Amino acid sequence: MATRLFIYGTLMRGEVGHHLLGAARYVGAARTHARYTLLRLGWYPALIEGGETAVRGEVYDVDDAALPALDAYEDAPALYTRSPVALQDAAPAAAYLLRPERRGAHPVIAHGDWRRRDEVTGG
Repeated sequence: MATRLFIYGTLMRGEVGHHLLGAARYVGAARTHARYTLLRLGWYPALIEGGETAVRGEVYDVDDAALPALDAYEDAPALYTRSPVALQDAAPAAAYLLRPERRGAHPVIAHGDWRRRDEVTGG
């Protein structure tokens, strides 16, 4: 079986962790509905529920056998949980959401695009 996965940070094409997707099938670019917040936790981002940002990312169909390696990379379930997210113009997908108790005081990437992380952010 496969899991549809929305990725928004270091697993995207051209980013440091992309190789971990292995044989996953790229479905396409996507954006969440404007009800999330994207945070910068140093060299990687975190997605949290709540907010008014439509976060940009990519959708992949990932073989379920590959999920344990991705969970380990994302430190799930300790730091992130794999949870459903609402996408614009697409069926819901799973994404790695930061656990609420790990929120902390991190900069907000107000435009919602990890690839533009070096631009001025809000929050």
